[in-house]
Amino acid sequence: MQSYKSANNKILLSIIIANYNTKEILKLCLNNLIKIPLNIEIIVVDNASTDGSAQMVSKEFKNVVLYKSTNKGISAAYNLGFKKSRGDFILYLGSDAFPTKESLSENIRFLQQNKKVGAVTSALYLENGKLDLDAHRGIPTPWVALTHFLYLDRVFSKSKIFSGYFLGYKDMQVPHAVGLCISHYLLVKREVILKLNGWDEDFFVFGEDVDFCYRLQQIGFFIYYLPNCKVKHLKGVSVGTRKHSTNVSTASITTKKRMRKLSTNAMRMFYKKHFMHKYPFYVTYPVFAATYIMEFLRGIKK
Repeated sequence: MQSYKSANNKILLSIIIANYNTKEILKLCLNNLIKIPLNIEIIVVDNASTDGSAQMVSKEFKNVVLYKSTNKGISAAYNLGFKKSRGDFILYLGSDAFPTKESLSENIRFLQQNKKVGAVTSALYLENGKLDLDAHRGIPTPWVALTHFLYLDRVFSKSKIFSGYFLGYKDMQVPHAVGLCISHYLLVKREVILKLNGWDEDFFVFGEDVDFCYRLQQIGFFIYYLPNCKVKHLKGVSVGTRKHSTNVSTASITTKKRMRKLSTNAMRMFYKKHFMHKYPFYVTYPVFAATYIMEFLRGIKK
């Protein structure tokens, strides 16, 4: 495979990980990354973890750049990591994601060859072998969100009208543009991040990737999903809100409840920022009502 080098002897790829209390998974993640023979730097921004994550990185991974931060959220951690980075390309990576040299090389090649593509993601696979469809999503307009929460996208999974949430009508065997993907595996050109002025730090956790991807497309770039690049994803380890992450999650009950509330709050924040001026009140009021109902239901969930 082609050897990739950055211009002016700079770092080709900066990998930025925002960590919060995922010590053991983070250790596995870093052990995977340091074995990848590419011109990369690894930056861990630790958001005031209490499980010894920062101490572990400092002691066991001397070549990993570590920044200790107060916990201002994932967006703030990403911005801090970017300010310290030197790479031509930036990979925002969850501590629960495990890329390979092949996936990273192909991702970078695709970005280098496509001027109007500002970011790419890969096919993320859960432990059970299923695709993580949060890496393959459309922009959550009121209609798209409605069809998803009414399960219409499951019933009519190949319909352009009803399956806009997970873009079920797309050919999953070939590269194609998507509306957004989760920030646990998002590879972006440095120039694009500079044009966006980074991540919106009003999004503490959840919604930061939706906002980032939406703004990226607003300035004229595309996000591409590359199905031939496969990445393992132990989803939900830090927040513990997913069924498939229950056995490996280190999140406390308090953290889980807080995350559920933050997820619906992020929905309202995104709508207020990008859609409130586009839709009339008789759309906006039901949207907000739905998020509060969802928040209540998630709050009483065991």
